[in-house]
Order: sequence, then C-alpha cells, then structure tokens
Amino acid sequence: MTGNEPILGDDGPDVRVRQAREGDILAVLRVVEGAMLEVGANQVRRRTESGGVLVAERGGRVVGALVRDGEHVEAIAVHPQQRGSGVGSRLIERVLEEMGRVTAEFRAEVRPFYESLGFDIEERAGEKRLWGERER
Repeated sequence: MTGNEPILGDDGPDVRVRQAREGDILAVLRVVEGAMLEVGANQVRRRTESGGVLVAERGGRVVGALVRDGEHVEAIAVHPQQRGSGVGSRLIERVLEEMGRVTAEFRAEVRPFYESLGFDIEERAGEKRLWGERER
C-alpha cells in the first residue's frame, strides 16, 4: 500500500478492505479465476475504473475481491487459504455499508455462505443459479 488509496475501514488487526485500483487488476483476476468464476479481465478493468471492485488485503497481499455493478455482486472470491476467515463476509458488509442493500446471483454450492450473512434466497423457475438479497 502506498498510503494514497482510500481505506474503507480497518477490518481487524490484519485485514483491510479498500477500493481496487488499476495495479490490483491482476491480483483480482487471480483470486476470481482461482474460484472458477466467469468474470473476465475487461469486466474487472471497467468495474475497477468505476469504483465497483473491492479488495481485501492481508499482509499487503490481495486475498479477496468483490466485483459489483451498483448493489449487485457480480463475483466474490477469496483465496483458498483464506476461506472461512471472514474475508468474504467483510467484503459483503462493505457493500451493505455503502449501498444499504446488496443482491447476488450464485451457484447452489455457495448458498451456505449467503445464508450465513442473512441473505433472503430464492430459487427462480427454470434457472440453475439462486438469487439472494439483503438489506442493512
């Protein structure tokens, strides 16, 4: 960190969530691709430029990322060694602080994550993915 980027809060003794900047794009892509999510480089770049990407850092390293369009989460990913440590929850909480509401569309296997955060979840007829939303 250079000290010039906005810090969106101290999320514990060793995790910080902040807006992504251009230099974070490769790290964001690594985390997102490691989770096998379908978000491409152009989308990450556009969202970063518009302030729609958050990163979670631990020890100066990006360990989680959230890509969004307004209040809608397009992708959230946490490095495999950091899963279960609250990084994903902190990213979602930051969007809630900022927007007051958050929505997401996701695979059934990550439903427990969204349920643990208090999302209202619904299955939509004819769709394989689930829809969730939460208000602050």
